[in-house]
Amino acid sequence: MTTLEAIARSSGGLAMIAMDQRESLRHMFDLAGRGRPDDDVLIRFKRDVAACLGPLGSAFLVDHELGGLGILADGVLPSSCGFILAVDALQQQPGGPVEETELDPAALAAVGPGVDAIKLLLIWRRDDRREQRYRLAERFVDAARQRGVLSVLEPVVRPTAEELAGDTWDLDVAIREAAAELSSLRPSLTKVQVPMAGAGDPAEQLAASERLAASVTGPWVVLSQGVPLERFAAAVEAACRAGASGFLAGRGLWSDVVGAEDVPGALAERSRPRLERLTEIVDAQARPWQHA
Repeated sequence: MTTLEAIARSSGGLAMIAMDQRESLRHMFDLAGRGRPDDDVLIRFKRDVAACLGPLGSAFLVDHELGGLGILADGVLPSSCGFILAVDALQQQPGGPVEETELDPAALAAVGPGVDAIKLLLIWRRDDRREQRYRLAERFVDAARQRGVLSVLEPVVRPTAEELAGDTWDLDVAIREAAAELSSLRPSLTKVQVPMAGAGDPAEQLAASERLAASVTGPWVVLSQGVPLERFAAAVEAACRAGASGFLAGRGLWSDVVGAEDVPGALAERSRPRLERLTEIVDAQARPWQHA
């Protein structure tokens, strides 16, 4: 049976690279002044990230739509780096956030040798589709189990219009509620948002991370979306001290490289040192997945 050892470091911590962005990555290029690139540009960027950062990561997450399986088939990643395939079909307008998700039949059909885990992004809201999304998460965990691979479930919380209008939205409360609800399905790993969006001082960040840890069943890691680049390492350290097993991050590693003239050079100069620092934090502070 596949265990989290397939995507973990020897310390038992998880230091994983996310490169499954699709429309979001295209929009990042646009914001960087490069316009909306063709698929070939995005595919090249993903391969460059894999080649530069893969040797340092315990796993690499990529999508099926933009050449992800080519990275696996072509041996871009070393054998020490596990492979996670995103199997989420995203409902997303150009330049906008992901609004809803579903399982992608084509991505699920592509799961085969070399794929250690599959990942589902799930939008979580307190609305009339909440039960429907819970059942989607349930189907995802079952799909991974049937295929003999790990399941990485990523709830991302969003307010309803009523919560915004009534000023009742609390990001951290929602993160904890979503984590409690969905980790109860026992995915192999739950990928959660950083409490306070990383804005707290060390004591505040640790306390918020400890409250989150009390809500999660099983191993968990944090993602980097929404956290300022310069604050992500401190957020990871607080989460690991509170009981997280590490991180699965994209923007927190390479967001300022998007649009660079020399992507491999910029990755080596900016992103590799960040990832090296984060792996040191994971090895020193993360709860090994076996103990979660």
